[in-house]
Amino acid sequence: MHKAVEATQRSFNTIRTGRANPSLLDRVMVEYYGAPTPLKSLASINTPDASTITIQPFDRSSLNLIEKAIQMSDLGLTPNNDGSVIRLNIPPLTSDRRKELVKLAAKFAEEGKVSIRNIRRDAVDSVRKQEKAGDISEDEARDLQDKVQKLTDKYIAKVDELLVEKEKDITTV
Repeated sequence: MHKAVEATQRSFNTIRTGRANPSLLDRVMVEYYGAPTPLKSLASINTPDASTITIQPFDRSSLNLIEKAIQMSDLGLTPNNDGSVIRLNIPPLTSDRRKELVKLAAKFAEEGKVSIRNIRRDAVDSVRKQEKAGDISEDEARDLQDKVQKLTDKYIAKVDELLVEKEKDITTV
């Protein structure tokens, strides 16, 4: 369940706020020699100021591939290629774009909650099998199921906290 919360946090980090952040490019995959490769494996990514991201490829021949991958991504950013470095200017967000990003954050949060609930279901099934096999008593099974439910509630609350924090981050100017 902890890993599901961490995965949700990583998903939130890929959502663009009004500031430049290298983690925006974590989901960008570049078709490099026929294989999809993460952008951060092909280039160094820096933020010289709050509204610019610079991408310096390790191999100059991959510059156009990186540029194309950024254009094809759902980031809504236009890369500026000067022959050796790609610059991404992060424009201020419009209110419509902020609403879209809040919906995207809610979708990521729901995916995290679903994965936590799937873990709960697997744990409860395991407890029921142990009870059926006679390994544990009915009372122990009920206690274990209650503990699993409490853990589930705790981790879903963490995802909700992360969502509220991300929504606040997106909506503040």
